[in-house]
Amino acid sequence: MTPRAPIIAAAVSLGLAACGDSPPTEPTEFEACVAGDHPQATRLGSPQGRSSTQGVVILRSQCGPTLDLTPVNKYQGELVAVQDREEAVVLINGACTGTLIAASAGPVVITAGHCVGLGDRSLVAFNVEAEPDGDPLVTNGTVIEQADEPDYALIQLDALPAITPTLLTTRSSDLLAIIQHPRGGPKSVAEGSMLGECQGLAFYTDLDTLGGSSGAGVLNRQGHLLGVHTDGDCAEDGSGANKGWTAARIVEASAYLQDTDIGDR
Repeated sequence: MTPRAPIIAAAVSLGLAACGDSPPTEPTEFEACVAGDHPQATRLGSPQGRSSTQGVVILRSQCGPTLDLTPVNKYQGELVAVQDREEAVVLINGACTGTLIAASAGPVVITAGHCVGLGDRSLVAFNVEAEPDGDPLVTNGTVIEQADEPDYALIQLDALPAITPTLLTTRSSDLLAIIQHPRGGPKSVAEGSMLGECQGLAFYTDLDTLGGSSGAGVLNRQGHLLGVHTDGDCAEDGSGANKGWTAARIVEASAYLQDTDIGDR
């Protein structure tokens, strides 16, 4: 998708709405970002939309038409790397998701910054699944970095499982996956399409998340971590919008992570 494509699409939909009785459509946050206006999510209002009365702007959804989350051990989708990478995904304090990532200074769990506080001692559980098939390690960890923008945190674990940490990447792909603990429940997978990147944010579409999915890794086709999901919630009817921060922007902000920890892979 070219940078101008979302702007053109927004202009077309606004023009069509102006010609008929339908109310105008407000650009998605991604479209507004690409157009040069970098809004906070609150500036776009509720992602589930507003009243359809005349003169009221209707917001467009970026979630899918239905809420699609698959238990990780039942996933048979196109991204074969999911089964290789799911062991690195953890449940944090029973409320957020994280991923054990590779770093030159030592493996750490990456999650959303709003899930923890700097210096916190967090409870980290591996292999929380409907049909567990890996290392059931439950351990503590210390939050060694935390920020609100970009919204990320790094947790150094007291003990490490016998698994391969996930690599960070700058390479996007047409299809993405998020392995997550929706609402703090067993590990599930959602897949969807990459919408684009803007101002260090990663936007995706038809890729469902719920509360508890915050901090989950956004994986490319190769199974490498392109970003960290931080914002958004999808309703049963598919309404809603979501986004995350790119791994590249997080590495740029981090003192622990180095440029050599991320690559085009």
